[in-house]
Amino acid sequence: MRTLRTLLAFLALAIPAVVLGQIGVSIAIGPPPLPAYEQPVCPGDGYMWTPGYWAYDDSVSDYYWVDGAWVMAPEEGLLWTPGYWGWNNGGFFFNNGYWGPEVGFYGGINYGFGYFGEGYGGGRWDSGHFFYNRSVNNVDSARNHNVYNTTIENHNDNRVSFNGGSGGIAVRATSQQEAAARQKHLPAVTTQTEHAQAARANPASRAMVNHGQPSIAATALPIGSNDHQKTAAPRAVVHPNDLAPIARPAPVNSGNAKADQKYEAKQDKLIASQTQERQQLQQKQESQQRLNASPSQTQQLEQRHSQQTQQLSQKHDAQQQSLQSRQPQARPSGGGVRR
Repeated sequence: MRTLRTLLAFLALAIPAVVLGQIGVSIAIGPPPLPAYEQPVCPGDGYMWTPGYWAYDDSVSDYYWVDGAWVMAPEEGLLWTPGYWGWNNGGFFFNNGYWGPEVGFYGGINYGFGYFGEGYGGGRWDSGHFFYNRSVNNVDSARNHNVYNTTIENHNDNRVSFNGGSGGIAVRATSQQEAAARQKHLPAVTTQTEHAQAARANPASRAMVNHGQPSIAATALPIGSNDHQKTAAPRAVVHPNDLAPIARPAPVNSGNAKADQKYEAKQDKLIASQTQERQQLQQKQESQQRLNASPSQTQQLEQRHSQQTQQLSQKHDAQQQSLQSRQPQARPSGGGVRR
């Protein structure tokens, strides 16, 4: 009888379901409160703060903490809308974050550092550059040249990490926020996905281990800036020609030859387009280099070129990830049980 009760409790915690067109996991109990932590200093211009959040690992039936991190924006003009847990149809589901021209609805959750439940007060884009609000961000004028100081009155001290349900934030999306979600946007870039996967593999990040107080709540190193390369003398990525060649994903074999051919044609078109964009940016940067001869100008120009190259690389990663999410799927064999 005791074993039966344990099994029923487990089933109540993790029930596969479909929400907003995506397959997710319905959780009966909301995530722990958000921990308080210090934001590491911004590593340089063009990096955007992506706040930490609780994710869920259904293989161990436990929440785990994904550290907040500075991430290079995949394109100029894009802002990060954090993901959030929301109550729907008797369970909590996670709504994925995304990059877009406006910050949309993120559940009214107070993630801090400009994400106080609605909109974003941490900075803004202006003439192709991102300007940081130093009143809510940890910025160093030696690293970040575009800063301003506007005090944000934050009256939301709530550390609740989910929307709706028992004890959750009782806020609903406005029509403007719903419109922002329908705008063209990009999913989390590959480096963000890898960052979350690393957190999932770390037992110390699990709520059952850290009791809702992870020892590391924000990573000091930026992600998406080749900091994972630990060779003695890594080659600096400044220009598109410094990037590794565009890798073609393995061919798909869904059993539907026509759909597979159509998908491979889309891959060919995307790779050709990305190769052309690399070549165009390389030519533009080489032209700018020829017009700037002084050492100080060259140093500033290379910093800008490095940022442009990183943004282009992450944009291409997001495009490839988006295309792969739509690749043809193998048809299930007959006679099986559908869940």
